[in-house]
Amino acid sequence: MQGRIHSLESFGTVDGPGIRYVVFVQGCPMRCAYCHNPDTWEMNAGELMEPEYIIEQFERNKPFYKDGGITVTGGEPLMQIDFLIDLFEKAKEKDIHTCIDTSGIAFNPKNPDLMAKFDRLMKVTDLVMLDIKHIDPEKHLELTSQHNDNILAFAQYLSDKNIDVWIRHVVVPGLTDDDVYLEKLGYFIGGLKNLKALDVLPYHTMGAVKYEKLGMDYKLKGVPALTQKEALEKKEVILKGIKERRANEKI
Repeated sequence: MQGRIHSLESFGTVDGPGIRYVVFVQGCPMRCAYCHNPDTWEMNAGELMEPEYIIEQFERNKPFYKDGGITVTGGEPLMQIDFLIDLFEKAKEKDIHTCIDTSGIAFNPKNPDLMAKFDRLMKVTDLVMLDIKHIDPEKHLELTSQHNDNILAFAQYLSDKNIDVWIRHVVVPGLTDDDVYLEKLGYFIGGLKNLKALDVLPYHTMGAVKYEKLGMDYKLKGVPALTQKEALEKKEVILKGIKERRANEKI
């Protein structure tokens, strides 16, 4: 089973626990206004690659990754779920820690064949890093050109399956920094039994140069970067929502 791969990174330090071998897959249906990898959007681009090759590259430096593992990010990994299953099943044969960095956009609980694949994938997945772009349906659509109902359903599915999850949220001035919605986001994820971490990431402008090189319009031109201090303040708002949900439900 071949996958379409954008690139490989041998030293990932922000892609899950420990030092990670990071696989960037090609293809994503999301069109996030702040995406800094628009070159991963095209579905039929990238290099075709076998899971065996990726495992082989990992194994060459296995001692280096003793506290880490393999993370598949993108693009959107779940758009290539058959490849992901094959890769992770081979990884678990060698006791490699597996992580998916995803938006969850490919999840569809109304599709039984797809759900069977998700069930199989979760059996060989140690951690999911789930990026929730916006808790409000309409604002999520404006921000990403996609609905968030299946994304939130995926979060609940992971909770029901008891798969460890790290929630990620990018705070963009004027777009995702409203305290009302941040507290609602916290209230939602506060109901997840499997929540292991919350990463609140400050918006940065580093992606603007890539858009210019690709001849693409950058929607957030002129939007200032968020400081780390501001991101920490917004994280406290989300944590407030988490605590409220857990207090109400005694989770």
